[in-house]
Amino acid sequence: MGAVNSASALSSSAHGSSFAHLPTFSCQARSKANLNSSARFSDLKRVSISKATGLQHSTGNSLLQNFSSPSSTMALQPSSCGGVGMENQDSRFSPTPVSGVHGIDQELVDEMLYDALVWSSLHGLVIGDRNLERSGRIPGVGMVHAPFTLLPTIFPESYWRQACELAPIFNELVDRVSLDGNFLQDSLSRTKEVDAFTSRLLDIHLKMLQIGKKEEIRLGLHRSDYMLDEQTNLLLQIELNTISSSFPGLGCLVSELHRSLLDHHGEKLGLVSKQVPWNTAVNKYAEAIAKAWAEYNNPSSIVMIIVQAEERNMYDQHWLFHVLKEKHNVKAIRKTLAEVDAQGELKPDGRLLVGGQEISVIYFRAGYTPNDYPSESEWRARLLMEQSLAIKCPSISYHLTGTKKIQQELAKAGVLERFLDDKEDIEKVRKCFAGLWSLDDQEIVLKAIGNPRLFVMKPQREGGGNNIYNEEVKENLLRIQKEGTQEDAAYILMQRIFPNISPTLLVRDGICQKDHAISELGIYGAYLRNKERVIINEQSGYLMRTKVSSSNEGGVAAGFAVLDSIYLS
Repeated sequence: MGAVNSASALSSSAHGSSFAHLPTFSCQARSKANLNSSARFSDLKRVSISKATGLQHSTGNSLLQNFSSPSSTMALQPSSCGGVGMENQDSRFSPTPVSGVHGIDQELVDEMLYDALVWSSLHGLVIGDRNLERSGRIPGVGMVHAPFTLLPTIFPESYWRQACELAPIFNELVDRVSLDGNFLQDSLSRTKEVDAFTSRLLDIHLKMLQIGKKEEIRLGLHRSDYMLDEQTNLLLQIELNTISSSFPGLGCLVSELHRSLLDHHGEKLGLVSKQVPWNTAVNKYAEAIAKAWAEYNNPSSIVMIIVQAEERNMYDQHWLFHVLKEKHNVKAIRKTLAEVDAQGELKPDGRLLVGGQEISVIYFRAGYTPNDYPSESEWRARLLMEQSLAIKCPSISYHLTGTKKIQQELAKAGVLERFLDDKEDIEKVRKCFAGLWSLDDQEIVLKAIGNPRLFVMKPQREGGGNNIYNEEVKENLLRIQKEGTQEDAAYILMQRIFPNISPTLLVRDGICQKDHAISELGIYGAYLRNKERVIINEQSGYLMRTKVSSSNEGGVAAGFAVLDSIYLS
């Protein structure tokens, strides 16, 4: 439902905090760290990771002081981030080369890097090269390895279990909120006045309410992003993504890559592959889509994925639909919104045909940003699909439920009780909420003006790179106050999360470099319901993303971050 802020967290598309990257954990140290959550969190901060990275990790404000030859842009300040995406591979960090690492043989680093690059090439851990024009349109043209960490990030098992347990609760919460059309319309009414994109989505939603359109079969493929806040030792939610939750395919491959590297080199590092959890995201997502296709009950129908015209992250999508075809024998086609407008036909009985083929499930990997709607053609396509009997993932109501404004509304006292019945579930959800406020809360606005580094301003946008940090928070709040417009309704304020910073080995463009980084854990969830019958409601794998701590944003697809996996402690 919102995005992450990284000193607030990795903000905008998704982000959490108590990670030490690649430490040499003895069995005794692992056992000690498992005594309790708080102790484990503190212990991790004190673990020396010099053997794995050659960087000394200290505690408190001296964390960066022992960093050998830090980047000139590195400052001892809270990190701030955005979502992790991955299409653009431009390096947005200036890390120190790995050469000269202390405590680990340079030949071992080189050997691991070579093995990782070969593995990535052989197993499809790839994206399109932004330097080649056709790499976002033609499969197999201009492939490069996806950016990744050379080794997984240490993450406390208690927080991991907490995040996994939250997934089914958030799945159910999204479904129940989506059914309350008045709540969505009322909560977003002021936003509608100042945000043209949200306004168009609300118009479609209102049309569906007016014609009594009900989604009896509802499919949700979500991802809730978290960071561990160093100051409170709490797992805090950055955002809940209800549309285009990316990397179920490539995220699984990074987990497999790290297990492979530890199988071959773990003994020298004091790490074992079994501590990297198996990642089931791509299989679980494919299973959910296949079961939705079966519920539609027309074996001749097909699945349609909505994509952008230029998609350098296409291989993550192709992995999902490869599993769908090979394991479940379900056919899928890829279409842009413009192609749906040109080729789509809505039959009187509500069936949607595209290119003459009946569509049973529509899976959106586009349509979440205004850039995906350059003309009225795309808006016509979105309305056409919403009017049809096809199962939308997400439906317009699920899409709106994932907006940051709704995330902020759900954080208000008493609102969760409107949608959830179980008191324990309510407490679990509320415990992971960071501070969230609307800009009509003058007391909070004054606090943000007085200490802007403790807040992040978030617009109603997905995809990373949109959040406002530091002095720009103060400048924008003062400007909005001075102008006296309704622009305040286009933003929310979020507590800035201060995650732990740890030395990391990042691999991009075949080069391994070291820098201080922060990480964000995303937990995938799958939800399928047919009327009153819940068919699937489960946690469905995970995504770990890591970015240089000095960056304000954190999207892999947006070029800010790299893919990672977790090493349970």
